Amino acid sequence: MDLVSRIGELFSESAHLKLECMDALAGPIATAAQLMVECLKADCKILACGNGGSAADAQHFSAELIGRFERERQELAAIALTTDTSILTAVGNDYSYDEVFSKQVRGLGKKGDILIGISTSGNSKNVVKAIEAAKKMGIKIIALTGNGGGKIASLLGADDIHLCAPSTRTARIQETHLVLLHALCDGVDHILLD
Repeated sequence: MDLVSRIGELFSESAHLKLECMDALAGPIATAAQLMVECLKADCKILACGNGGSAADAQHFSAELIGRFERERQELAAIALTTDTSILTAVGNDYSYDEVFSKQVRGLGKKGDILIGISTSGNSKNVVKAIEAAKKMGIKIIALTGNGGGKIASLLGADDIHLCAPSTRTARIQETHLVLLHALCDGVDHILLD
């Protein structure tokens, strides 16, 4: 296959996966956006975590809430648990990298907050531990996964929301997660501003 055809195939795969998610996840995304607005109106906050590209997504998402997405509005309380290098390196060194998010959840979180856990595999140990810590504290979970949801899927309860991209390809899952996060931002803005 020549390079131009290969690139076209990547675009096609990405577009098809996003359309599949539109049908399967539009309802859960709307529910998640409503849950986020209720959380924020109750003077609670959104915590977000993930590794690698998912860490970048957590940061991007938090920036969209604190700054703006597409329209001007008040700042919304959001913290990316991926950004404080002193916490990440101290906890990683003194305890374990598996604890870098769960310790922050316990230290910064409170009942009524929401944790957005992002893991393309659904098995990231530090995201799993963050979810376990959040559940013990009465923090609801919005999980973005792929690969069938992995370990994270088994941790979620009826009050949690699972947005699982139906793919096993990390790049396609990450591309889809960005659309899901933008849809959440748009949903929050729609509820708050319209």
